[in-house]
Amino acid sequence: MVKIYLGPAGVPHSAKKKSTIDGVKTVKELGLNAMEVEFVQGVKMSKETAEEVGRVAKELGVRLSVHAPYFINLCSEEDEKVQASKKRILDTADRAESMGADAIAIHIAFYGKMKPEECYGKIKSELGEVVDSARSNGIKNVKFGVETMAKETAFGSLDEVISISKEIKGVIPYIDWAHTFGRLGGKIDYEEIINRLVKELNLIHINSHFESLIFKNGKYIDEHIPIDNNTPPFEPLARELVKRKDISISLICESPELERDALKMKKVLEDLGYKFE
Repeated sequence: MVKIYLGPAGVPHSAKKKSTIDGVKTVKELGLNAMEVEFVQGVKMSKETAEEVGRVAKELGVRLSVHAPYFINLCSEEDEKVQASKKRILDTADRAESMGADAIAIHIAFYGKMKPEECYGKIKSELGEVVDSARSNGIKNVKFGVETMAKETAFGSLDEVISISKEIKGVIPYIDWAHTFGRLGGKIDYEEIINRLVKELNLIHINSHFESLIFKNGKYIDEHIPIDNNTPPFEPLARELVKRKDISISLICESPELERDALKMKKVLEDLGYKFE
């Protein structure tokens, strides 16, 4: 049966202290088994702290992933911004490696004035350099997750993230189910997407986010809201997961309700017969 790692994006609201280590401990106390460490406002954690976070997470059986800073754009017209973006990705990967996280999530680029295919070529070149630099600097295990994006101005359609993952070893799709749902105009076929990831990339583990998006002026806006809104619905994904034997998955709840919604997701999975260890 599929192995599911489920938890919040960041320190749970119910944690008494707001440190990452206390967040990991609270995740375990809640009966969850994953947490995404949020570096979205910058990589401010020391390597020593990252190592300690990793020790605690390993001891408690909590799987870690990391979200890179939002201030990344490998298709910027300004080379200074591209170089700063590459450094942020590398710094994120370095701390992720120190804490034993398996992957980092990256909002990789906006098209800007480039055509999508031009931006693709730029990302292939720049991200390829980042991965090569990471490997030569001892970052051996972390995968570089290019996140699917809801905004049509951003690099991150499902086809784009699958394609770039084929081209650069060590790069994977980081599937945000709601972003993908929004990018596809408010529809999603979970089975089809998982089959593509397995068949085209030979993935055995999927890193992903789950939340709901706001529908406004006839389109889905990348503003995260609680999963009760069913944009997209979670239960069809849960049903697809519990019947699979070919993958494991990290489901990181990016709803503003964090652990509340993660626990709702857990109950849906358990009601369908999945047993969390």
